[in-house]
Amino acid sequence: MQFSVNHPIIFIIVGIVIAIVLAQSVFFLVKAVRRAKELGIESSTVKKTISSAAVFTIAPAVAVLVGVVALSKSLGIALPWLRLSVIGSITYETVAAGNALEALGQSAAETITDPSTYVTVLWVMTICIAAGLILAPLITKKIQSGMNKIGMKDKKWGELFNNAMFLGMISAFLGYVFCDVTYLGDGLLQGLTPVCVMLVSAAVMAVLGVISIKCKVRWLNDYALPISLICGMASAILFSDIFGGYEITKEMIEGVRG
Repeated sequence: MQFSVNHPIIFIIVGIVIAIVLAQSVFFLVKAVRRAKELGIESSTVKKTISSAAVFTIAPAVAVLVGVVALSKSLGIALPWLRLSVIGSITYETVAAGNALEALGQSAAETITDPSTYVTVLWVMTICIAAGLILAPLITKKIQSGMNKIGMKDKKWGELFNNAMFLGMISAFLGYVFCDVTYLGDGLLQGLTPVCVMLVSAAVMAVLGVISIKCKVRWLNDYALPISLICGMASAILFSDIFGGYEITKEMIEGVRG
């Protein structure tokens, strides 16, 4: 049987996992509604809460859809759908898949035809993200209590510490954006593509933030991320055409350096 990233068997396996996740969601929803009745909360309040939560899940769902589209070229639809529907992150999954494919000598723009390559990428994406499940119950409480103590002693330093942790996480991804800029001296302009895409996405996010504050369009905050992602992906097409692609291979480096 010939391997395919979109083989029906893969969709069946992924569909089973997604069905289990959906069943868990329905289970806890029913439990929550019953508990609300026990507490005497009016049914109109419960229905309003459910409908509001459902509406505001559209925004992150769009971001997930963007991630599935971005990864579907090389990995097919089933695997990105699974990874981003269970415990995935679009910022992590794309980097993990890209690094794994690069280590295997394959471009993210090429469809995987080797099953061993597919399984390797799957393990890289799954094992690494699973570390959060293991570490969260072990160290989250200690970290949170430590941050609360700092905040109680000095609120300003507590906020600075929290922001520093967030910026540290963001800076880990900046290296992936700027890693190919060093090849500009060799005449390879492809390294500018991710940088320009990042700047476009950041500009769109900033504009949406200003509009949300100045025009008091609060709901725009929930849709700022998917909108900036879509604009960034659209700009990637333009910049790839201008700079000649978005990926620098060893062959390209050897070619310009002789």
